[in-house]
Amino acid sequence: MPRQLVIKVTAGADAPERCNQAFTVATAALVSGVPVSLWLTGESAWFALPGKAKEFELPEAAPLEDLLNAVLAAGQVTLCTQCAARRGITADDVIPGVRIAGAPTFVEEILHEGAQALVY
Repeated sequence: MPRQLVIKVTAGADAPERCNQAFTVATAALVSGVPVSLWLTGESAWFALPGKAKEFELPEAAPLEDLLNAVLAAGQVTLCTQCAARRGITADDVIPGVRIAGAPTFVEEILHEGAQALVY
């Protein structure tokens, strides 16, 4: 079984290249057959809401909405509990398939044997 990739993206529209890189790496890993768990934290938390990824623009980059949909289809997307609460986002607000979970779940994922964590 390939290693699992756990990616925490902390950037959003405030750092578009770093944000897009996290989503691009997640999608590339999935296409390569690597299991992926993508965590939306900090300013990337907004992308858990319907339509927000479509608003993101970065020249010469794949549309963020397409990358997010690819991860939702073949991997796991998690919105940080505290990040959601600070932004007034609830489970009823998020895109279907996005779960809300906190630090204990993140720690559990990154401590699995064979897991590789990346933070953007």
